[in-house]
Amino acid sequence: MTTQATLTHEDLRRAEELRDAYRRITAELARFIVGQEEVIEQLVIAILARGHCLLEGVPGLAKTMMIRGLARTMDLSFRRIQFTPDLMPADITGTDIIQEEPGGRRQLVFQPGPIFAQMILADEINRTPPKTQAALLEAMQEHSVTVGNRTWPLQEPFFVLATQNPIEQEGTYPLPEAQRDRFMFHVGVDYPTRDQEREIIARTTGLYEAELRPVIGGEQILACQRIVRAVPVPDHVTEYVLDLVRRCRPKAPDAFPFLRDLVEWGPGPRAAQVLIMGAKVRAILRGRHHATIADVVALARPALRHRIVPTFNAEAEGITPVQIVERALAELPAAEPEPAV
Repeated sequence: MTTQATLTHEDLRRAEELRDAYRRITAELARFIVGQEEVIEQLVIAILARGHCLLEGVPGLAKTMMIRGLARTMDLSFRRIQFTPDLMPADITGTDIIQEEPGGRRQLVFQPGPIFAQMILADEINRTPPKTQAALLEAMQEHSVTVGNRTWPLQEPFFVLATQNPIEQEGTYPLPEAQRDRFMFHVGVDYPTRDQEREIIARTTGLYEAELRPVIGGEQILACQRIVRAVPVPDHVTEYVLDLVRRCRPKAPDAFPFLRDLVEWGPGPRAAQVLIMGAKVRAILRGRHHATIADVVALARPALRHRIVPTFNAEAEGITPVQIVERALAELPAAEPEPAV
């Protein structure tokens, strides 16, 4: 087994600290959020991999509370931006305003917008026009904002966690494929189980209160982002990722036969990068020092579902990108069992 990197003794020590911090983060959030463990894990993985997330779920599933709680436990500055049809790019990035100084002299002064925070909740991002959606692109990719002829850096670490509602699509603006590709994961937030919903009722209609405590800080997160890049990835795991991504492209010579009539466009190279980085982080959080195929399989759905464009025939038959990914995973050999923690 050959690998791309090795962990030093100092890296191993910090990896163990990261795993411990993750346990404490999930324990804190469990006092605030009922269930949604898989969603929380995917959000943490994206943050530690320096990525952004798109969350999709019907109203009332605590998406906003989850993100707010995550910002609190990670001790990050937080801003919520409610996207609406009349929201303008300057409402997000900020703008130059005329300010009068003593003596009557006037000058342009930059007034920062809500994007200047470490964790941004872009709430209902599909309810604002593409021009305003695009205002996030530079911030997400470059971690900076350009207004006029000046570029302003954003405070690190910086994350965008956007939400969208899968119902009430009339009058909305679906994200273009290029912008969806900027998100590391497209996370599906599902309904709670019956027992979880009973607990939600008990917590929210009684006297229960939870005060979240910070567990990890911004500087520690930046250090963790550097550590995870050193996590080894065996060659057979890289080959599995390449097989999965490349065979999901309908025009590839070795594409999965079943998807040739179901997929218009398949995932690009960023999908493979995302799967490798996500597998590295998940391995560390699970107490391992190298990535496995099981890590890749666990993250394939949120990593690929928004990078696959189904054909009209697939949409007419009600076949979703998630179903296509699941079938691709079922047909791809060499899957490994989840290693013991």
